[in-house]
Amino acid sequence: MPGNTFGHSFRITTAGESHGPGNVVIVDGVPSGIPLSVEDLRIDLRRRRPGQSPLVTQRQEDDEPEILSGVFDGRTTGTSIAILIRNTDQRSGDYSDIREKYRPGHADYTFDVRYGFRDYRGGGRSSARETTARVAAGVIAKKLIAQEFGGEVIGYVKQVGSIQARIPNPELVTLQQVETLADGSPNFVRCPDYDAAAKMVELIDEVRRDTDSIGGVSEIVATNVPAGLGEPVFDKLKADLAKALFSLPAVLGVEYGIGFGCAEMRGSQNNDIFVAEVSNSGTKILTNSNRHGGMLGGISSGMPIVLRAAIKPTSSLAKEQPTVTRDGQPTTIRTKGRHDPCLLPRFVPMGEAMVAIVIADHWLRWKAVRSSPQ
Repeated sequence: MPGNTFGHSFRITTAGESHGPGNVVIVDGVPSGIPLSVEDLRIDLRRRRPGQSPLVTQRQEDDEPEILSGVFDGRTTGTSIAILIRNTDQRSGDYSDIREKYRPGHADYTFDVRYGFRDYRGGGRSSARETTARVAAGVIAKKLIAQEFGGEVIGYVKQVGSIQARIPNPELVTLQQVETLADGSPNFVRCPDYDAAAKMVELIDEVRRDTDSIGGVSEIVATNVPAGLGEPVFDKLKADLAKALFSLPAVLGVEYGIGFGCAEMRGSQNNDIFVAEVSNSGTKILTNSNRHGGMLGGISSGMPIVLRAAIKPTSSLAKEQPTVTRDGQPTTIRTKGRHDPCLLPRFVPMGEAMVAIVIADHWLRWKAVRSSPQ
């Protein structure tokens, strides 16, 4: 099964299934000397893990990472880093009733067509369980870009169903606002607009009680990214970011900056005007607005990179639905496994990880070109 590797200079390879022994990631291209510990990895893995709140699947996984190679005395060695996250709370028996049935909206049918065989236990390789490995790799990417140029990637939930958050300045949103409410309690839905967050919680709980699910939008913002990252034509930064986000389960749409809003604008309305910012350290070129979302011609402009991903409702439902069997016979299906009524709260660290991985990759590619003899 090809297609398990992503990136060029910062490259990750993942393996594992939802109900297998565990998931593993190998990360190549990480420079030596970056501080890295199991505790560093735990932070984002805990943000992604199941069972963290009443709004998500109640599968109980500690998602405890094991660093198998590439780290010595708390620092990266410059060699391949291997990280294992074991599965400990599989209930494969929950899926025995659907081994010959196709879940509507799920990858069951397409996997069967592609390989002539599928792991029906939770979806196997198509399950979001695989993203534990990506989140672990994303922690390393975040540390790399923070050390190299002060880069930061913050994601949050912008919309659930018809409820939209008001985020006037995406580049100013902090991790604390995403993770914690004003009273210090956990922000289960990860929306920094606390009024909207309360309504989102109510909606998710409503669809959960109705054995249904709901979709939404996550916004991801990368700040302090230097201008000049990205390659012309096929390896544009925006193209790799889109591929990275589309590679995550349940993503049905990706846009950046003003996105589809540009369809209603004239060029004079859409263009961001360049301005010069003069300081003791020199002259910096910026724009007075950011409809271009931090990328022009697929190359970073130095403004914050702002992306949004549309996430579909969870397809595995306890609600009975019509479907067909593998041999085409009409039947009904009701999935017994534990699933998220809304994927958005746990998607946030997944989206952050993939954005950080792309930026780290393009930074290392940029450095390689700049340091090579002309």
